[in-house]
Amino acid sequence: MSAVTVLAGLPRLIPPGGPLSLADHAGRYGPVPQLDPDLLIGEVERAGLTGRGGAGFPAGRKLRSVAQAARSGGRPGRQAAAVVIANGSESEPASAKDRMLMARSPHLVLDGIALAADAVGATRCYLAMHTGRRDELTVQVGAAIAEREQAGLDRVAVQIVPVPRGYVPSQETALISLLNGGAAKPTFVPPRPFQKGAHGRPTLVQNVETLAHIALIARFGAGWFREIGESAGSALVTVSGAVQRPGVYEIALGMPVGELISRAGGPTEQPQAILAGGYFGGWLPYDKAVGVAVGDPALRAAGAALGPGVLVLLPESACGLAETAWITDYLASQSAGQCGPCANGLPALADTLKQLAFGRPDRQALGWAEQLTALVARRGACHLPDGTAGFAASGLRTFSAELRQHALSGPCARVRRRPLLPAPGHTWGQRS
Repeated sequence: MSAVTVLAGLPRLIPPGGPLSLADHAGRYGPVPQLDPDLLIGEVERAGLTGRGGAGFPAGRKLRSVAQAARSGGRPGRQAAAVVIANGSESEPASAKDRMLMARSPHLVLDGIALAADAVGATRCYLAMHTGRRDELTVQVGAAIAEREQAGLDRVAVQIVPVPRGYVPSQETALISLLNGGAAKPTFVPPRPFQKGAHGRPTLVQNVETLAHIALIARFGAGWFREIGESAGSALVTVSGAVQRPGVYEIALGMPVGELISRAGGPTEQPQAILAGGYFGGWLPYDKAVGVAVGDPALRAAGAALGPGVLVLLPESACGLAETAWITDYLASQSAGQCGPCANGLPALADTLKQLAFGRPDRQALGWAEQLTALVARRGACHLPDGTAGFAASGLRTFSAELRQHALSGPCARVRRRPLLPAPGHTWGQRS
């Protein structure tokens, strides 16, 4: 690995202060190393880095699959140039980590793109980003790309691709469809992206935080990466809700949930529950969540997930059932409308939860909600039905006492509070 001074402790990804210029970036991290592709892929595999976009897939395995597909060109004796898509579109409404990372450490992300391109044999690289209110960020990242070009560090050109706003356009097959001239909608697999993706080529789709970690592993090695976080490394986590200091925190994975809440200043109100993993994660009762390690294995075992690194603290003054209904309704509105479980099942599930949360007493709705969560899961072109069903089921489980009260007696007074969780462009509608 590189001979520059090895970074010790945290932060690794987002240094204090404003955005790093190319010169400041080089001073902190050193030059981008030139590594043999197999050496780099092996180092990422030994590091045990998993994707930080939500799915948690092993990053090294993804790199190797694309590299092998590109070398074979789909057939023995042939080779096809690969494509790299850096996913910075961050469609999870409760997450802000990717925006912060690209604003503060754009060159670390661009280093990761260049290294990934070398590893898989890519000649085209894209950085997928939302437009709209993030236009300023697009300008900042574009300036960083231009700065590298002027310095002669553009080993491979990176093109920024605007991605429509919404929950599903950032899904990997939706990004590929967009680059291929179609709508930003998920497509059925196979073929998988590593087999045939953008422009019909083997394609690596990787979250920008994952790529930034790859840039650090290339410099400092797998052993360095595993020195913190119980050998799992660090991660960026967005903490919000009823905490004193909401924001993005870089933590060593394995930190207890309660300790991370304390780092965010502690609760502003009496805590009720934690949403871990964002809208494809799950609710956990606060008293059971505080001792759980922030990491995918522990959170999944508890009934939630790390996802894209999201923790939301729900106070006692909010109705957990109403929040669950509200987000389920938002997710149903994000359907691409091309699969039955999404187009029909999710609106039915959302309507049932809204009836339970805001409507008249309805004992039958409780059983119907439980049936619908089972009916829509594991079907469709993407994971919107699965993620929504899992989120809704966690709400039914965690807020079971409220659920029974609503089903038997009608809405509690807490439903009048405006929603805690964001849902961009979605109208807050209560069912009377």
